[in-house]
Amino acid sequence: MEISGKIKKINQTQTVGSNGFQKRELVVVTNEQYPQMLLIEFVQDKCGLLDRYKIEDEVTVSINLRGREWIDPNGQAKYFNTFQGWKIVGKNAIDGPPPPPEFRSKDDGLPF
Repeated sequence: MEISGKIKKINQTQTVGSNGFQKRELVVVTNEQYPQMLLIEFVQDKCGLLDRYKIEDEVTVSINLRGREWIDPNGQAKYFNTFQGWKIVGKNAIDGPPPPPEFRSKDDGLPF
């Protein structure tokens, strides 16, 4: 799945628990008639992918939808969903990949 929109917030990397698990959260506002503010979580080695982006950048994020069950102290099951990002692409990335062909200058045959 993919989510496209403008970056509203990029949090710092957090270490959770005693095992050193790392996560970093990103909020993207979708480009729809009724924009949605979606929280996307990047974990472990994917946290660094956000270093190249800033607030207001237009991005497309590839995600996996994750779900889990938690049993509360009363024995009732509660369910939680998470958007987990694994790839992010945007044309304004700092030190990012080269721009798509439509943004590159045309080859006019000159050697410089």
